[in-house]
This record gives sequence, structure tokens and C-alpha cells, in this order.
Amino acid sequence: MGHLTADPEALLKRVRRIAGQVAAIERSIESRAECGAILHLVAAARGAMSGLLDEIVEAHIHEHLAKPGLSDDDRAKAAQEVIQAFRRYSK
Repeated sequence: MGHLTADPEALLKRVRRIAGQVAAIERSIESRAECGAILHLVAAARGAMSGLLDEIVEAHIHEHLAKPGLSDDDRAKAAQEVIQAFRRYSK
């Protein structure tokens, strides 16, 4: 994970915040909260996940595609990883 961020603790904070958002969704469903409130919680969690994905993809591109000195095979493999991730994400 070393190349993902200069501050891994900041990335972990984001993940923990997302975990809290997902837990809030679970509690809201269990307590039969209003649909509108649950929709807002889900939208916020999805936005947070998208932001996390953006950060990780950016780091991956810089480290495994744009970094000078990488072989064509390394770049192709890294590109394929990004493509597969986005295919899964867009489903």
C-alpha cells in the first residue's frame, strides 16, 4: 500500500468513515427509518466510496502506468487492473 498515499492514516480514516456510514444504513433499516433518510445515507456512502476509488485509481495510474522506467508488460498489466476494476464498479 506504500504508493497509495503519502499519508496511509488518512486513507484508513476514509475507510473507517465509510464503515461508519454503512453501519448507519444498517441501523436505519433495522429501526425502520423513513425511506428518504435511508436514501440519503446510501447516497453519502456511495459518494464516499467513489472518492476512495478515485484516490486509489489515481495512485495506481501514477505508480503503475505513468511512472518512468516501467516495461510495456507492466503498464499493460496495470491498465488491465484498472479496466477490470471499473467494469466491476459499473455493474
